[in-house]
Amino acid sequence: MAKQAINEYQPDYAVSPGEVLSDELEVRGMTQQELAKRTGLTPKHIVSIAQAKSSITPETAIKLERALGMPADYWLNLESQYQEAVARLHEEAKLERDLGWLKRIPVAMMAKLNWIDRPSDAKAQLVEVLRFFGIASVEQWDDMWPNLNVAYRQHNHQEIFPESVSAWLRRGEIEAAQIACETFDKAAFRAALDDIRLLTTEGPDVFVPRMRDLCARAGVAVVFVPALPKTGVSGATRWLNSNKALIQLSLRYRTDDHLWFTFFHEAGHILLHGKKELFLEGANGLDPAKEAEANNFAEQELLPRMRFSAFTRRNQFSKVAISSFAKEIRVAPGIVVGQLQHRGLLPRTHCNDLKQTFRWAHE
Repeated sequence: MAKQAINEYQPDYAVSPGEVLSDELEVRGMTQQELAKRTGLTPKHIVSIAQAKSSITPETAIKLERALGMPADYWLNLESQYQEAVARLHEEAKLERDLGWLKRIPVAMMAKLNWIDRPSDAKAQLVEVLRFFGIASVEQWDDMWPNLNVAYRQHNHQEIFPESVSAWLRRGEIEAAQIACETFDKAAFRAALDDIRLLTTEGPDVFVPRMRDLCARAGVAVVFVPALPKTGVSGATRWLNSNKALIQLSLRYRTDDHLWFTFFHEAGHILLHGKKELFLEGANGLDPAKEAEANNFAEQELLPRMRFSAFTRRNQFSKVAISSFAKEIRVAPGIVVGQLQHRGLLPRTHCNDLKQTFRWAHE
């Protein structure tokens, strides 16, 4: 049987129990002073209830029941409904004020990726985005992502919205929560990287599930999350708790050389650096020393330094030579091309057909 839609009317006003009480007294021809005598409450308290400055407590409700013959739960229900209505009106006003923040969230793309629903009402959309972030209001965004505004201050290359970056990071959290990981084991993760390096010659249908499994066994969740507009991020590393690390990849540059370098760079942060930092590739303000250490780690893991140095000294970088060397060291040829281009030994227009190019399913 189809589920019927229920229309819930939410009034844009709140009727206090005090108003109902005042009307009831008027109908009965009873003054507030008389009610005070009958209930044992002070006249000041009765006035305060009538003006909605004081709430009706269970004790007061019982006194009203005895004095007026109207059940205590009637008064308590009125009070509960009034407080809820006041809270909703307050929240509506806050949502109205916070609609400007919503403009900095890539709602269209998030909906396209099925991360959120797309209601037509702007305030309903804001509530949907808040649910996605798992926060009660926009005020909590600053508490949950306190360093993003600092990290992207004075970004020189493109306009970055910290709110958009946080949405990308939040999606990583959500997906990582679905990955069951063993307790982090540094030695096991280090060993897993050797196996993962051999997967660079494979396609995504092979390397993605295999690398996820290897990392999960060592206590690291690996997630692939499409880059959102106004983010400029290629990868991120952080610890979800003391026993579970997260590597998040965006495929921002779409080629295997960038993907694998980013992955091993993030792996370097996990092995070399602390558990309290967020390493966000693409942000300003990152520790240069730690970034250099992670870069060196990735380079050494992908292309053993001595063998790569010997290869570059030949100064012969044809496709055949590159492919032969890549096969010799058991790594994807695109990675060799990327490093040669990065070091200025090969023009960035040369040998790009040796790289694997990736596309997201939604594209």
